[in-house]
Amino acid sequence: MTTAATPDTSSPEPTSSGPNPSGPGSSQPVLSGAIAVEIPGDAVAADQVPADPVPAESACVPSAPGTPASPTTPGGPAVPAATGRGRAGRRAALDWRIRFGALSLIWGFSFLLIKVGTEGYAPFQVTLGRLVFGTAVLAVAMAVKRERLPRGGRTWGHLAVAALLLNALPFSLFAYAELSIPSTLAGICNATSPLWGMALSMVALSEDRPTRRRVAGLGLGFLGVLTVLGAWQGFHGLDATGTAMALLASLSYPVGWIYVRRTLAGSDHSHLSMTGAQLLIATVQLALVTPLFTSAPSHFPLVPLLATAALGALGTGFAVLVQYGLVAEVGPTTAQMVTYFIPVIATAAGVAVLGESLTWSTPVGAVIVLAGAALTQTRARR
Repeated sequence: MTTAATPDTSSPEPTSSGPNPSGPGSSQPVLSGAIAVEIPGDAVAADQVPADPVPAESACVPSAPGTPASPTTPGGPAVPAATGRGRAGRRAALDWRIRFGALSLIWGFSFLLIKVGTEGYAPFQVTLGRLVFGTAVLAVAMAVKRERLPRGGRTWGHLAVAALLLNALPFSLFAYAELSIPSTLAGICNATSPLWGMALSMVALSEDRPTRRRVAGLGLGFLGVLTVLGAWQGFHGLDATGTAMALLASLSYPVGWIYVRRTLAGSDHSHLSMTGAQLLIATVQLALVTPLFTSAPSHFPLVPLLATAALGALGTGFAVLVQYGLVAEVGPTTAQMVTYFIPVIATAAGVAVLGESLTWSTPVGAVIVLAGAALTQTRARR
């Protein structure tokens, strides 16, 4: 069920910078592990995983951020590098453009699915269900690859923190936020994650040097946030608590990535193994917390249940595998562009499917946010 691409000696496509483990401006690869899953495409080499911006919906722990790729995946079979469009030894069953579009839709509709899920279940229950279904998908992938969970108490300790910052906390915050704010606003708040990452990396990562263009992008992005929120109207009609939760959720992702970069950079476990362990821990965390704040549902509404299942199986499990298949085939720079489609699709889905209202400031502000985020990902020419 797995495929391995033929070796290729050509130089990989350069990665762009961002708030993920390699941080803005870093030319280091994010992963040293590899995944070879038949469904999304070809084997993924470490130096082909995007250094950013990885969409927040895909937050998962890299096996060894900032370390060179190894031709052998620890805990798995040898996986030679697969770089660039058309360089793989075996063509994917579906054209990469179709998979790119599917990935954009899956992550863009995630905020709609959260909204639908919370109409029938408590936010913690939606998050727990999401993690259960996402973990199940990765468990199947690990079984196919015959991967084992990582070993070592220290590794599991760091993974527990990563699971909290990258999964349990932001997923829960978004679910609670959408009790009082529209899914369109939640999707746009999610797009601020690269901006938070840029700001934090300048403080926490000494090797990341800000440029005038990137600082300008940071300022432009937050100007876009103020536009979305209608600052000139005194934030009239805005639920402050829900919006703050959504922004805190987007902030949690780069905090988690910086922690991962500082603590798990030397791991010799595969990416799939680390990601599976991370989601498993996050599931346990929610399983412990949920009963303390919610009671067991007396009935199980079908539509919210299906939305939660789709959110986990597709958005938290399958989409991650699809993403790395895309990276292997077309390179990180092209694959990362999915990030900029997420708020657009989230907004369209919220308006068209849920009938959420839309004022002119929302799409205009979203465009400004995305433009600022794009500027923060630029690197100085050498």
